[in-house]
Amino acid sequence: METLEESELCFPQLLNTSCKKPTRPHSEAMVILLSSISLLTVALNLLVIISISHYRQLHTPTNLFLLSLAVSDFLVGLLMPTEILFIEACWFLGDFMCALHYLVFFIITSASVGNMVLISVDRYVAICDPLCYPTKITQGRVKICVCLCWVCSVFCSCVILNDNLREPGRYNSCVGECVVVINYIAGAVDLVFNFIVPITVIIVLYMGVFVVAVSQARAMRSHIVAVTLQPSVTVTAKKSEMKAARTLGIVIAVFLMCFCPYYCLFLAGEDTSITTPSAAFVISLYYCNSCLNPVIYAFFYPWFRKSIKLIVTLQILQPDSCEANIL
Repeated sequence: METLEESELCFPQLLNTSCKKPTRPHSEAMVILLSSISLLTVALNLLVIISISHYRQLHTPTNLFLLSLAVSDFLVGLLMPTEILFIEACWFLGDFMCALHYLVFFIITSASVGNMVLISVDRYVAICDPLCYPTKITQGRVKICVCLCWVCSVFCSCVILNDNLREPGRYNSCVGECVVVINYIAGAVDLVFNFIVPITVIIVLYMGVFVVAVSQARAMRSHIVAVTLQPSVTVTAKKSEMKAARTLGIVIAVFLMCFCPYYCLFLAGEDTSITTPSAAFVISLYYCNSCLNPVIYAFFYPWFRKSIKLIVTLQILQPDSCEANIL
């Protein structure tokens, strides 16, 4: 007859080395939260992937960056349910799969950040040097940049998780646990390449875009008002300035909101596993970035809203729908 102690173990046959099954009072709320984020992330990014992949008019260099971002964020949402395993159950997939699980998550989240940087570079060139944009941002160069982004993400993630990959399970205290520990050197690499450098580049480039957009709007306003004496032009230019400022603020605020708490925990030396309620909330915010990216970078495009309508109404299944006028 199985004892009470055995029934609470991950592996009842291993009385001395098995972990106890987790019992957390806030697990139900966390499961609902992570499941909701996961479903929404998968759905929104899948719509972006289908739209850009299907319609020929959307096969542009800029949209290739958006497609790469959507793929990385879609994978985040697809693999997010594995985090629920840490809340409700023991880890039964073995030490190697534990290390691989973390590696895949590090790769796709790092690639997501890299793609956001590439999009900021693309928009900077488009606004600040529009005449040279077609020659600087070509399909071939975009594909190379996207490939390099993913390769760098793989390399950086392998460096960060080097100890855990060489000896999977080395930090586990018992059988049925999945623990990955990042030392200070690897953590510093993660902090610099996945937070400090990206946010610095994004802020600098978008500030450049904002300054140029505002100066162009003011120059156009001054010229047209001087020629036509139409007050409505002033209102239109001011709206353009406000829109540029709002876009800049949203991009930076969302990035900081999602990533700052995670790296603040690291700098404070706190446990960033999902086993603690505060860390679980921080991890949820970290994953929220992949859910918000399609809203920030794609939803406000008219072509995306139109493509969603065509997808939902199943018009995408009609013959030659890929040739539809989506712009």
